[in-house]
Amino acid sequence: MSDSSRDTAAGAGWGDAERGVYRHLVPERVEKISWLNPRLLWAARNGVLASWFGDPTGRTRDRWVAQRAAAGAPADKVIRRDDPDRFSFMVLGDTGEGDEPQYAVVPGFLTVSQNTAFAVIASDVIYPVGSADDYDTKFFRPYRDYPAPIYAVPGNHDWYEGLGAFMRVFCDDAPPLPAEPAPRPPGRAWLRSLLWHRPRPGDGRRLDAARAQRSAPAQRAVQPGPYWAIDAGPVRIVGIDTGLLGTLDAAQGAWLREVSRDPRPKILVTGSPLYVDGEHHPCAIEGGGTVDEIVRDPAHHYVLAIGGDIHNYQRYPVRLADGRTLQYVVAGGGGAFTHATHTIPRVDVAGVGEDDFRCYPLRGDSLAFYSRLYGRRLHLRRFFTLTEDEGAAVIARRLGVTPARAPAPGTRVTWRTRLVASLLGAGRRPDRRARFRLPVRKIYTQLFSPGSATYSPPFFKCFLRLDVSPEAVRLRCHAATGNRAQELDPPVEDEVLIPLV
Repeated sequence: MSDSSRDTAAGAGWGDAERGVYRHLVPERVEKISWLNPRLLWAARNGVLASWFGDPTGRTRDRWVAQRAAAGAPADKVIRRDDPDRFSFMVLGDTGEGDEPQYAVVPGFLTVSQNTAFAVIASDVIYPVGSADDYDTKFFRPYRDYPAPIYAVPGNHDWYEGLGAFMRVFCDDAPPLPAEPAPRPPGRAWLRSLLWHRPRPGDGRRLDAARAQRSAPAQRAVQPGPYWAIDAGPVRIVGIDTGLLGTLDAAQGAWLREVSRDPRPKILVTGSPLYVDGEHHPCAIEGGGTVDEIVRDPAHHYVLAIGGDIHNYQRYPVRLADGRTLQYVVAGGGGAFTHATHTIPRVDVAGVGEDDFRCYPLRGDSLAFYSRLYGRRLHLRRFFTLTEDEGAAVIARRLGVTPARAPAPGTRVTWRTRLVASLLGAGRRPDRRARFRLPVRKIYTQLFSPGSATYSPPFFKCFLRLDVSPEAVRLRCHAATGNRAQELDPPVEDEVLIPLV
């Protein structure tokens, strides 16, 4: 097994390693998505409008579900497969930017995914706004050689054009919803309607041709709607749609409670993680209650909750009052820009401490990655740029922890490395405050991380393989750096065995 980022700097992708063959997979013409581009921000405005003027996704989702039911989809929204008691499946999160970082995941994914029964995409299949014509280069082309079905739960970006393209691709070519009467002025709904982003005329004309790239019968996946459950071997996998604002509508909440009563062990796949960046986000359900209350209920037998939306890997093993341990995982590193991990403070949430917490990229690598970005963009490379060893050393000092990968002997934490770490919002122990730092912890997630896309390794992408047996689920997080060595033998960045009994 090849070195991981926890073993060596080369295992993290640093250095002058041979570039991977992913470059030959990338289309000749690729749109470089920059979330600092005002045009893209304007196209993706529906999330902001929903928070200001009311979120219409619950009603739209109900209409999609009703349409699928009328077309014969199962009322309980359960996909019943004939997988054996021992099988494997893959999970990718936040994949579809269609550029080098997404395609860098593909060679390793195809290697690790051999003999798996299916794959699941957790959140944001297509950027920037879920358009139908983008599925060619951002879904069908990259995964054309994966021989099994791919299911998906939508993310907020898939909802920016009303979920129409997602429903066509994953839900048996569902036709567009009939137009509704326009809201009457004045009022919030009327204002929202005036500003709402809608699909451009003719979007989807290339979709039928794109489908030919994944047209084998064994690759076909038909979902009953944007949320679903899969009965596979000894487990039930439950996928929920958290829409534009990371919540559940009342009808979906009622379905989740009902489908969770099945006695078999369960894995949740959600567009919004329940634990992330050292914080708990239980996911509200319209009308009362939260998703995490359902997941924690011992009668429902959940053992694992996987969420997308945040573009890195994190794992929180939460010990519950009844003695069970629930694994909460963030798995959004499947291709989109990398969200920083160095801004995560020393973890202390729900009984999970720093020794139990895992993330990828390592905080030191994240800090080094972003110091290079700031150095280039501010034309201050000599000041801002930190080596990967300097990043690891200063993070260890600020958090008061032993670094997962020891810095090279002689690495010093100087006033410059401390100042750069502080300016870039590097995490700290809860009892310490930085006097000077850019206001980047939230801004990184909302602004600077989305503008952090780079087109040369290391990319710090990842994907999951889950091996299921009647006794346990083995979860492994594999890295994709963009270097040839990690394509041939994708390193394991984290591994955990989750008992089912």
